Amino acid sequence: MDAHDTVLLDDYRDYLTVEKRLSLATVSVYTCEASRYLDHLEKIGMDYALVDVDGLIGYLVERAQMSGLSNRTQARNISSLRSFHAYLCGAGFRDDNPVELLDVPKLPLNLPQSVSYDTVDTLLSSIDETEASGLGYRDRTLFELIYSCGLRVSEACSLRIGDYYPKEQLVRVVGKGDKERIVPLGEIARSYMDTYIATIRPRLVCGSGKEQILFLGRRGKPLTRALVWKRFKNYCSLVGIEAKVHTLRHSFATHLLRGGADLRSVQELLGHSDIRTTQVYTHTDTEDLQQAYRTFHPDGEPDKL
Repeated sequence: MDAHDTVLLDDYRDYLTVEKRLSLATVSVYTCEASRYLDHLEKIGMDYALVDVDGLIGYLVERAQMSGLSNRTQARNISSLRSFHAYLCGAGFRDDNPVELLDVPKLPLNLPQSVSYDTVDTLLSSIDETEASGLGYRDRTLFELIYSCGLRVSEACSLRIGDYYPKEQLVRVVGKGDKERIVPLGEIARSYMDTYIATIRPRLVCGSGKEQILFLGRRGKPLTRALVWKRFKNYCSLVGIEAKVHTLRHSFATHLLRGGADLRSVQELLGHSDIRTTQVYTHTDTEDLQQAYRTFHPDGEPDKL
């Protein structure tokens, strides 16, 4: 890759970070794919300002054959190239975006996994809140908050003391792309939060006590996502429940919709930029329909679970 392409990639990275406000992970994926694309064009002697649909297809076919990519990865690569060419158009290098003429591989609909309210209650109630270290109470508070507010694990781990407003029962959440949202929390989560902050967290703070991250580990350092996943997995194993931390977020959305919440409200609470992302939760109602059929139709069989 020549110096011009290196500068182009740096400008593209700034475009994704500053103008599009994408997450660091997404910026990394998009710029890596753009780098591979530019290397390919340089190898075959093609100008990125002139490449057409056939040139794009040639690159994508080569990528798929070399790496055995899944449909999902190929769709992500096409999305990356669409973004890169959109940047080229905006920067005046091109007048058109040839990626818009490509067909994105159809992906199977992966419905989000959720569990019943009783299952959530069973899981959270199984956490030992009385252990001397206070870590059990911290975990109960953390997972209650994730379920009560529909948080991503990364959002929960990055919460700061000042993000919690106890009087208003609100939490300020910084989500993907540094987008902020205000989320209410229920009485149970509020009660655990107040006790954790007043009595448990001070025992976990080490040194000068200047750490502002809300949820801390044994040595006073912020919790990592990996540790949260591990702790949650252990609790699930103890009660024989198949779930991930993200299941709490999915269950939050599913339970709201089943309770009558409108889709737009759930979208805002989850922090989705596109309502189509939220709409996937409406498919979970299929289970309700099946249950109704089994229970009430003459040919159906009542659910034995």
